[in-house]
Amino acid sequence: MKNQPFDVQYTLAEFAPRRSDYCLLIPVINEGARILTELGRAQKAGVDRLADIILCDGGSTDGSMKPETLKLYGVNTLLVKTSGGRQGAQLRMGLHFALARGYKGVLTIDGNNKDSIEDVPKFIAKLREGYDFVQGSRFIKGGRAVHTPPARWLGVRLVHAPVISLAARHWFTDTTNAYRAYSREYLTHPAVQPLRPVFMGYELLAYLSVRATQLGLKACEVPVTRAYPAAGATPTKIKGVKGNGELMRVLLAAARGKYDP
Repeated sequence: MKNQPFDVQYTLAEFAPRRSDYCLLIPVINEGARILTELGRAQKAGVDRLADIILCDGGSTDGSMKPETLKLYGVNTLLVKTSGGRQGAQLRMGLHFALARGYKGVLTIDGNNKDSIEDVPKFIAKLREGYDFVQGSRFIKGGRAVHTPPARWLGVRLVHAPVISLAARHWFTDTTNAYRAYSREYLTHPAVQPLRPVFMGYELLAYLSVRATQLGLKACEVPVTRAYPAAGATPTKIKGVKGNGELMRVLLAAARGKYDP
């Protein structure tokens, strides 16, 4: 993986060496107090002792990415993207670093404090059992969907999840959820190639949802909690007609195999 051309430019600040076989990638951009609260929850639950926490910053300007603060919260490494691209570029930056560092498995979670970061051990346990793709779900037994906006609930349950499941030939229930885990074997499979520049926005999440089971790799879901605030603005990067239209375009492209190598 180290020798493949890579288009995303980034800087890195390593606060500690690799300490685990697993890492937790958290893409962020101007999440402010939300990411610090999430990191505090992770530290309290001992997540930083189970997986190396790696922040994948898209260029925050709100002061939340101060190295001295992140060290106190148990962050292992801060990556800062200096070239173009959105969520997909941030995730690819994290995967590029994680694979070069030799991790056996990579977990991802949003940095807006909506997800139950305390459930990280469930994902690691499934990776250790031999699963290659582990999807977090609020919709299976043991999971909790708290204050989910009705339009989001309907979109995931009636559109996104059925289309992804049909393409994957495996039933998934919470396919827009970025709380998930991947084995090294999956990420380095020659028929996957997740570091390609086609993945700039939401494409990578949709693609990795369908590709594992298409290749005969093992996949499963684990229960998690996703809690939206009871009042006020919804913390999400998918907004309005344009954002949802882009999500639908990517969904259909992934289902048709457009992103296959």
